[in-house]
Amino acid sequence: MQTVVIIFHLMIVLALTGLVLVQKSEGGGLGMGGGGGGGGGFLSSRGTSNMLTRSTAILAAIFFATSMLLSILAGADRAPRSILNTPGSPQAPIGSGAPVTPAPAAPPAAPAAPQVPQSQ
Repeated sequence: MQTVVIIFHLMIVLALTGLVLVQKSEGGGLGMGGGGGGGGGFLSSRGTSNMLTRSTAILAAIFFATSMLLSILAGADRAPRSILNTPGSPQAPIGSGAPVTPAPAAPPAAPAAPQVPQSQ
């Protein structure tokens, strides 16, 4: 289920990125003229701007919804747990007064016989 939502989420991301890149910064839409007169044709600047704005808003809402769904799916498998109930490693009681000293290191082993480099 989570994989399907992730793939759908990535398709929404690509579509949203494409829509944002197609828009002009000054509200010109696709930058294509829709004809001479100031009509509200399909590719006029006003009609295209409204269509792109609505499409961007819809894709942004779907992106937000899939993000929330992925967050819920990721957290559904987690069970609450407490660090107080987990067994830890036994330690000496604090304030026992006994200093903790590390164990002495073993001396390096002596070679069994002298080793002389051989020339070839």
